[in-house]
Formats: sequence, structure tokens, C-alpha cells
Amino acid sequence: MEYFAKRIIPCLDVKDGRVVKGVNFVGLKDAGDPVEVAKRYNQEGADEITFLDITASHEKRDTIVDIVERVAKEIFIPLTVGGGIRTLDDIYNLLQVGCDKISINSHAIKNPDFIDEASKRFGSQCIVVAIDAKRRGESWNVFINGGRIDTGLDVLKWAREVQDRGAGEILLTSMDCDGVKNGYDLEVTSKMSKILDIPVIASGGAGTMEHIRDAFLSGADAALAASIFHYKEIEIMKLKEYLKEEGIAVRV
Repeated sequence: MEYFAKRIIPCLDVKDGRVVKGVNFVGLKDAGDPVEVAKRYNQEGADEITFLDITASHEKRDTIVDIVERVAKEIFIPLTVGGGIRTLDDIYNLLQVGCDKISINSHAIKNPDFIDEASKRFGSQCIVVAIDAKRRGESWNVFINGGRIDTGLDVLKWAREVQDRGAGEILLTSMDCDGVKNGYDLEVTSKMSKILDIPVIASGGAGTMEHIRDAFLSGADAALAASIFHYKEIEIMKLKEYLKEEGIAVRV
């Protein structure tokens, strides 16, 4: 039985201080100023915002705290930030400037104990582990560094370990579907939702309202999307009205 409203989460992929969007993690196009974009989503009825500094891990540098601080001042909904988070101090600094949750990906794989340490110190509710999944035959492998490196890890096994180590949520991105707008990878979303007790955020592939509905029907607790919102192809409140008509609980 569903007790919680499903969440709609616009995602701001940020590179060099600008919001960008690509297809299958490449071919990035400019989509605006992060502060202005976040402000607009706050007004348009988003439930949360996720802010990913997409080249921080690859460039081995820290997340851009000053931009996060400017975004946090302008919005009144939860803000999750990811990209280049490697130490407990990184998390502390982001929470100090107004971020509500942090998302770790590459560093969680390189040092799984970091998930335990972070959730013990800041609480599970603050810790999201992002998993970039790519299909390999009948299963999916975990990729890191913005989709550049195949770790060889099985996505579902890793998701279970992440939950056991204290993560409060998983952001599951299908690299095969990312930016293509043909829908989320419902198979991996459904399999992951069934084996976990923590919320799964579906990401990668939203092109229509039906795609978002299908992600929720496949067990996702939240749906994350970027280009359909950035380029105003879908309005958040219209999407919520549609989902409500389809019998899906959302906050309006």
C-alpha cells in the first residue's frame, strides 16, 4: 500500500556554473543559470530539486558550494546536491549552506564505508546514493565518473549493499535511456524497488507524462527529469494534475 505522495524532481546538471543537458551523458547544451532555473521550479510546484555538479568527480574537484548557497537561498523545497563529494567535511559544508540531502556516486563505490560514516554522522535521511546503470545482457552494471568507467558491479547487488550501509534513498539513472526521451528503464526500476525498503528515484529517459506515470507504476517513489522541464515541454502542475487523474498520489 502506498502511504506517501510521489515526488516530481527536476534535475539541474551543472557544468562551469551553468545548467546543461545532454543525451546518454554526452553532447551538452546550455539550459540556463542555476539560480534562475531553480527559482522557477520552486514556483512551478516541484517537490524537490536535485543539483548535480556533473564534472566534479571526473575533474577531481569539490562541488561548487557558492552556487549551491545561492540556489538554497531562493527555494523553499528540499535541495539535494551531488558531484565531487568525498569527505564528511564536504557534506557538512553543503548542509551548512542550506542543502537538505547530498548525493554520492563515484566515491561511494571507491570507499563503501563512506556511506556508513556519512549516514551515522548526518542521518540516513540526508544520504542519497546515485547509481548510474547500464544494461549488460540480462543484468545491469554500475558505472562511475559521469558514466565513463564500468565498475563491473551488479546494480541490484550494489543497491542492496548501499541500503544496508545506511543510505536513505537511491537515485537510479539508466544511462541507456538518459536524454533519449523514450521512457525510463522500467525493468531495472521495478526490480530495484521490489528488493529495497528505501525510496528509489527513477531517472533517465522521461519524455512524456505517461513515462513518469509508468515509472511510478513500476515502483519508483520519485521521478527525476531534466530537459522536459528545462525546455518547458511539460509543466509540473499539469503533470501533477494528469498523475492525479491516473490515480497516483501527488502533492498539488
